[in-house]
Parts: sequence; C-alpha cells; structure tokens
Amino acid sequence: MTKTPQNGVVTQPQTGWDVYLRLLSYVRGHWPMFIVAFAGFALYAGSQTAAAKWLESFIDAVESGNLDQRFWLALAILLIFFVRGIGTLLGNYGFSYVARAVVSRLRCQMFDHLLVLPCSFYQQHTSSELLSKLTYNVEQVTGAATDALKTAVREGLTVLGLFGYMLFLNWKLTLLFVAVAPLVGGVVALASKRLRRLSHGIQDSVGDISASASEAIKGYQVVRVFGGAESERARFNKASERNRRQFMKMVVTQSVTTPIIQMLVAAVVALLTFIAMSPALVASMSTGQFIAFISAASLMAKPIRQLTEINSTVQKGIAAAESFFQLFDEIPEKNSGSVILTDAKGRVEFRDVSFTYPKSESQALKNVSFFIEPGETVALVGRSGSGKSTLAGLLPRFYDVQQGEILLDDRPLSDYTLESLRNQIALVNQHVVLFEGTIAENIAYGALSGASEEAIRAAADAAMVTEFAERLPDGLNTLIGENGLLLSGGQRQRIAIARAILKDAPLLILDEATSALDTESERFIQTALEHVIKDRSTLVIAHRLSTIERADRILVMEQGVVVEQGSHAELLAQGGSYARLYNMQFNQD
Repeated sequence: MTKTPQNGVVTQPQTGWDVYLRLLSYVRGHWPMFIVAFAGFALYAGSQTAAAKWLESFIDAVESGNLDQRFWLALAILLIFFVRGIGTLLGNYGFSYVARAVVSRLRCQMFDHLLVLPCSFYQQHTSSELLSKLTYNVEQVTGAATDALKTAVREGLTVLGLFGYMLFLNWKLTLLFVAVAPLVGGVVALASKRLRRLSHGIQDSVGDISASASEAIKGYQVVRVFGGAESERARFNKASERNRRQFMKMVVTQSVTTPIIQMLVAAVVALLTFIAMSPALVASMSTGQFIAFISAASLMAKPIRQLTEINSTVQKGIAAAESFFQLFDEIPEKNSGSVILTDAKGRVEFRDVSFTYPKSESQALKNVSFFIEPGETVALVGRSGSGKSTLAGLLPRFYDVQQGEILLDDRPLSDYTLESLRNQIALVNQHVVLFEGTIAENIAYGALSGASEEAIRAAADAAMVTEFAERLPDGLNTLIGENGLLLSGGQRQRIAIARAILKDAPLLILDEATSALDTESERFIQTALEHVIKDRSTLVIAHRLSTIERADRILVMEQGVVVEQGSHAELLAQGGSYARLYNMQFNQD
C-alpha cells in the first residue's frame, strides 16, 4: 500500500528495519569512532569467553594437582578484568560519542528543515507538537542510537564468543541453543509490532501534554478571568492519563516478553545440564570442560535477556525516527527562481490572482487585479476574512498563487530567488514577534545585526521607541523577556516598526501596524510612517480607516474580491462600501 503525505508526493511505506537503517546512515561520518567502540566491546566479549576458559583451566589444574600454575592463573584474572575494563571504556565512550553526534545532527537538521517549510505546514501542525519532536522524540532516538546499539554490539559479541567456545567444547550439545532461536525470534517479532504502535501513542500523548500546558501557561490571564482553570486542568489530566495508560501498556508488554524469553533460554540450559551429565558425555569431557560448558551456557542467559530487552528501546527509537523522517520528507517551500533581485524599483502588479488555502473549500481571493507604482501607497480595507492579509502574504511568497500571477518590476515573483525577494521587503505584522534579548537586538534582528548603533537609534527615534526606552534601566539595551513579555502591546509594535524602518527596503507591508497603539502614540507613529513610506512602495492593511486617509489609493475588499478602489475622497463621494465603513467608525469614535 502506498501513502500520500500532505505535500502530495506519493511514497512507499517503510518497514521498521528500513527506518532503523536510515537512522544508522547518520553514523557514516563517524566510522573511526564507531570502529573504536566496536573494538572495545569485542575486547569485552573476549574477556567473557576468556573467563569461561579460565574456569576450565583452573578446575583442570586443581583436579590434576598441578598447583604450580597458580601464579599464571592469578595473573590471568587481573589481565581478564583489565581487558574488560579497557573494552568497556572504549565501547561506552565510542558509542556515546557517535550517538550524541547523530542526535545533534538530527536535531539541527530538523530545525534547519523547519526554517524552510512552507506556511501551509505550520497551519497544520502546532508549535507544541513540533517542540515535542525536538525534545522528547530526540531522546527516544538517543536510546535507539546509543543504549540499544551499544547493548546489541556488546551482548551480541558476548553471545557469539560464548557460543563459539561451546561449539569448540561440544558442538552436538550446542546445537540445542539453535533449536530455540526461532521461538525467541517469534516472541520478539510479536512484541515489536505492539511496542512500536504504543511508542507512537506515547509520542502523540506527549505532544498533547505540551500543547495543553503551553496554551494554559501562555493564556494564564484569560484562564483566570474566565474561570477556565477547571476545564484546563481536566484537559491536561486527560492528556496525562492517556500518556500513563500508553506507557503502562508498554511496561506490560515488556514485562511479559522478557520472562517468556528467559524461560525459553532457561529450559535449554536445564536440558543441556540434564543431557551433559549423562555418563557417556561426562566420560568424553574433562571436569574442567564440563563445568566450563555449563558456565558458558549459563553466562549466555544474561546477554540474551539484555538483547531481548533492547527491543522496546529500539521500537521507541524507530517510532521517534519515523516522525523525524516524515518531517524531513516534507517538501520545502519552492525556491525555483534564479534571478537575484538587488535593487527593486517597487512596481507591483497583481493579475487575476486567485487563492485557496489548503483544506479549505472556499476561495480566499477571486481574480484580484491591481497595481502599485514605485513610491505609491495602496491601502486594503474590508471586514475580517475579506482576504486582505492573504493578499499581503502572497507578496513575500509565504504562499504561491494558484491562478494568475504577481509581478515585481514587470517580472513574475517566481523568477526571483526567495532570499533576494524577501531582502527587498520590510514587514510589520499585527501580531508582533519579538525574540528574547534586548530592544536594540530586536530592532537590528537577523541580517540587520551588523547595523551601527547610530542607525539603530535613528530607527528607534523614528518609531518612537526611545520615548519609552529612555525610561527603562538600560535604555535600548534593556532585556525584554520572551516575546517582549515585559512590554506593552503598543511598545512591542513600535519595536517592530523600528525594525522595518532600519531595513529601509523598497517594499513595505504594514499589516495592522498601528492596531495596538493608543491615540497619542498612533499620532506620532503616523508622522514617522509618512517619512518611512516616502519613495517606497507600500501596502497597508488597516481596520481603522483614519490611518489610511492619505493613501494614494484604497482598495475595498469583500469576500476575496476588490469591490471598490480610489482615493479617500473619491470613495466617500461614491457612497458605497467604503463610505458605509467610514461613517460607521466615525460615528463610533
């Protein structure tokens, strides 16, 4: 059966083994350390087999009265444990080094990929879900890449060493171990399917827990004022209880599987003991060989048990890796353009543009056509949901048009590389995004980080940031907390405007840029924006019509269609939709 992901690409489903091999492919760049770790555990496994051989030599020496070998036997004990210690050190360090490198690479690759995924991906996945992948799922991969692989190599080599030694002593008896292998494999296979399914459930429940907690913490004021504490508590408890149930199901599966396998191995060891003590076999083996054989068979029980127990860890890692690789296989936003835009003139034209959001049945835009001349300010007004923000999101190619085309300087946007196109655009959103750091660092964010202190201060002055920053302890160097938590909504929006002023791009998008400002601040900002929009193409989205009266042209939108356009005076004279909206707001004011 094939699977069609959200990006529309048909892919073949992968087995657990395929996923694990893909995970192990990340080890390729660390083969030298991997070989060191493998050699270390080979020494460890050899010391286990040497211990069984030492027991044979010790018993034979005592039985034959050859006591002058005591020096060499005592020295052999020290040597065996020294070799075991060196092997354990090399193996543990080597595998841990490789595993952490793999996990770090996976985490960085995931973050890098998240930075280039299209906006539609973020509309279909919550931030809590993605953070859960970066944190919880990564640790599950760590278990599969570190603990499971380390145990598999160490105990697997130990089993091979002991098995080879038993074959050397008595190959007929040793073949009894081979007989139980299919039974053990069957039990492990059945448990694997269930463990993997349960691991997916646990990972989903962790995402639900993160989402529930994140929303309640971020919206703590709304929760308290509207009495939502009880419902949020019930929601969180439900997610936590689901996680507990899934985890306990996994514990039961592991707890049932391990004893069954241990009993199978114990049954073989018991049968070996019974057969080995028959007079014919006892006569064909020395006492030392006989006890060494039984000891080797007993020593195999522990590594076999540990090998079966890593199955749960591997299945958790495979389930986590599947979520990683599913994200890695998401197609990044299209960047097929080859033209590098360096100095845009700012002429923008929308030609019969239509757009529908993924999983939406109604069109957000329907055959929209208009233009913005260089240096011109065009405002979009209309009720919520009329398509204004959608139009603004198409210009920086957060979404690609599905019908029609958008041209910048008489070339389709798709001709330009994404980076060079967005370098020509400054954006101020209604929902301001700030980052943990200082006010100055948020103004000079990203590619603007090299701006001089004078340029940052000039932008801050123009956006009225210094008006409130001067009252803070460290001025523009004041730390503002996560997403500007220590600032008011108006102060945060002024910082975003200062960021756009500092970028000094030929295209400017103002999406409700003054919505969070009080009347006095808005008056100052409007004056600053008049200087900012001069000689640059500006697209303004506004609900408060008083802020766009001086726009060169105003487009009135209803249900994704431009129903009117003209200057403020012309639209008022027409007495249509714009006049009704303006009069309604004027009467309210």
